[in-house]
Amino acid sequence: MRIAVVGATGMVGEVMLKVLAERNFPVTELIPVASERSVGKEIEYKGTKYKVVGLQTAVDMKADIAVFSAGGDTSLEWAPKFAAAGTTVIDNSSAWRMDPTKKLVVPEINASVLTKEDKIIANPNCSTIQMVLALSPLHKKYNIKRIIVSTYQSITGTGVKAVKQLENEYAGVQGEMAYKYPIHRNAIPHCDSFEENGYTKEEMKLVRETQKILGDNTIRVTATAVRVPVVGGHSEAVNVEFTNDFDVNEVREILHNTDGVTVQDNLDTFTYPMPLYAEGKNDVFVGRIRRDESQPNTLNMWIVADNLRKGAATNTIQIAEYLIQAGLV
Repeated sequence: MRIAVVGATGMVGEVMLKVLAERNFPVTELIPVASERSVGKEIEYKGTKYKVVGLQTAVDMKADIAVFSAGGDTSLEWAPKFAAAGTTVIDNSSAWRMDPTKKLVVPEINASVLTKEDKIIANPNCSTIQMVLALSPLHKKYNIKRIIVSTYQSITGTGVKAVKQLENEYAGVQGEMAYKYPIHRNAIPHCDSFEENGYTKEEMKLVRETQKILGDNTIRVTATAVRVPVVGGHSEAVNVEFTNDFDVNEVREILHNTDGVTVQDNLDTFTYPMPLYAEGKNDVFVGRIRRDESQPNTLNMWIVADNLRKGAATNTIQIAEYLIQAGLV
């Protein structure tokens, strides 16, 4: 299995390489790919050094699967070129997610929609993945009517520049700014650019992608996305209204039996999900599960995941694993 990692020198690309190694993905040949300025650099994978190649070289090498984490513009230009060469592309950017001809996949929920003809597959937004993984089994049981979500998002979602900004601010050093404002000791209610309706792209991704993944455009979603000085992962306060009533203990049991979800919800021991402890882990953690007492059939929950793992790299690799298991590549 020849695997190309496009954006191999970036933050998500590095985690993709880690996840491939951890999961013993059947790599017979690794092709690390990056922009021209990184060509010729060496990266290490499972004790072997590999030279980074450029995009056209990688296309010509005809990998079986290419996992992309190199930004939307790169994906729009290059994913079709890889696909035309016979490579199946799994793209981590927002470029293809809402394209009606492309599948948007969280493997535990909807991998079965994939076919051999799907040569460009979209990986959802990090905030969306962790939310829908927890909500999908509850939607099947109780039918979701409306979701109100507020996110508390790690600076790693912005990239290396943001991590450096926080480190500089901790140290009292003037440096390059990833954000318009300080992030240390601050919360910035602005993730991605603003759309005409006053919401950010990040907030609207939660609306549109949730409906597409769950296959239900009647689900109403409203979101507020906030950047916080956290490194380990994204947190979400989620309020979900169902058509049907529920038993809170049954909700916990359903989530406990959901692949990829870990319930951390014991008030006696002060057990609840936190990004500090989600960092480096592949699961989505759910806690603070409680009935909303202000209106019927409504639940509150707190959802946390490492945005570079299940929110990006791990989900991408799980899609690749499914393609192999199902004989689609």
